[in-house]
Amino acid sequence: MKHSAGFLAIVHDAKTRIRQMNVEQYAAFQAAGTPHFLIDTREESEFAAGHAAGSIHLSKGIIERDIEALVPDHDTTLVLYCGGGFRSALAADNLQKMGYTNCISLDGGWRAWTERNLPVEK
Repeated sequence: MKHSAGFLAIVHDAKTRIRQMNVEQYAAFQAAGTPHFLIDTREESEFAAGHAAGSIHLSKGIIERDIEALVPDHDTTLVLYCGGGFRSALAADNLQKMGYTNCISLDGGWRAWTERNLPVEK
């Protein structure tokens, strides 16, 4: 997908303030048993078509509104993903502004996940 210059500018700005990991790092993180929530920030239709096994859905449009009811502890580790790592970077940046201290954006997102044949659910 081709993104506008304005969108890319705010994504690159957000990425200067957040942590990221790639899917290989996430697989090791998960295998180590590190407690966390894996959150799909894509649209509902994208999630319904297929999502990372064990993930929960809180789209970019509602995550800031609904996260505190689902995850009241602001020190909980949150790994966020979207289609390629842009929306999840923006969501991670906003959650940090809300006081969440362990937000990580999955670089490469759903595309990288499926390219590596990691487990999916529908």
